[in-house]
Amino acid sequence: MTNEFPADFLWGTATAAHQVEGNNTNSDFWVAEHVPDTVFAEPSGDAIDHYHRYPQDIALLADLGFNSYRFSVEWARVEPEDGRFSTATLDHYRRMCETCRENGLKPIVTYHHFTSPRWLISQGGWENMATAQKFARYAGKVTQHLGDLIETVCTINEVNIPRMAALLWMAGGPAETFIENAAQALHTTPQQFAPFMFAGTAQGRDVILAAHHQARAAIKAERPSLPVGLTIAMSDMQAMPGGEAVRDQMRHELQDVFLEAARQDDFVGVQTYTRERYGPDGALEPEEGVELTQMQYEFWPQAIGATLRRAHEVASVPLMVTENGIGTADDGRRLAYYQGALQSVVECLKDGLDVRGYFAWSAFDNFEWMLGYEPTFGIIAVDRATQQRSVKPSARWLSQVAQANRLV
Repeated sequence: MTNEFPADFLWGTATAAHQVEGNNTNSDFWVAEHVPDTVFAEPSGDAIDHYHRYPQDIALLADLGFNSYRFSVEWARVEPEDGRFSTATLDHYRRMCETCRENGLKPIVTYHHFTSPRWLISQGGWENMATAQKFARYAGKVTQHLGDLIETVCTINEVNIPRMAALLWMAGGPAETFIENAAQALHTTPQQFAPFMFAGTAQGRDVILAAHHQARAAIKAERPSLPVGLTIAMSDMQAMPGGEAVRDQMRHELQDVFLEAARQDDFVGVQTYTRERYGPDGALEPEEGVELTQMQYEFWPQAIGATLRRAHEVASVPLMVTENGIGTADDGRRLAYYQGALQSVVECLKDGLDVRGYFAWSAFDNFEWMLGYEPTFGIIAVDRATQQRSVKPSARWLSQVAQANRLV
């Protein structure tokens, strides 16, 4: 039995524009971070200034031996007003793609990673079916400008995360005063407030999937051979005694519906961090005494093997691990997590699953949405006072694996 990966396997790390670029002032999240009674622990601010420091950052990732880099294009920068596109911004992202290519990294580009333009939210956001057409228009423009340099497109990051948030994490909804203040700042009403992360209704799900399908068509119209897929947040959903029916219902609602929608895609991006346990009455808290991460997830690196198998079973298309990692201040535990996770990927490959790449989340310690900068997922640390980058031991180990193309 071998621990080798396929010869053309993609090894990389991932980032999201809003989490690393800094000063994404035209996005809905920037507004939400700054309203009174915000649910954000702190604003994103300069982030890690990746918008300006990408040449050094990309060179650093190349020096570590990766052969690809997954990053996102920021819609709020590309289309600052409805129907008005910024050529200067598109040129910026083209330079990023060129820099990747010059450093031997294949650009895996995500067109939407949670954040949207302010104007979109004032028009009903991700609960308005017109958003699907507007996203497809944007996707076509990006592909016209960058498509000859892009290796693979992820249309929408974690298409199921709004539904997951609504059903699992925000049962009572976010704070009412925050919604009122953010809606007012974004020129909409609390009833119509629908940034991507808050579009957790069945209508929101349908809009998001329509946006993916229409964007895929727009991308293929420009570049028929460009591989296109979506990414899905998947935990290893396990049933405890008596919890099988609840688990199956939740798995269908939160995962399978989206996997089924990807059956005509070129691949599915699987994004996994932990497991979830279900009993007869719903989701269970982690067992007492188990190791938890900074996100209060259970330390469960083998989850990625289970989610890859589920994605293969339901979607029946090629797979990529587009995110996998751990929020922890202990890089020794990060290293142990990656060792366990990649062993699970190897087992999937041995069983014949078509897994084409692995992207560690994240390249850098960055802005972790509503939790601010406290959780640290990066394999590269960042001192935000100086913006100094420091490579962690876990990155060195992943570097060895990527260069050897086998577990070491």
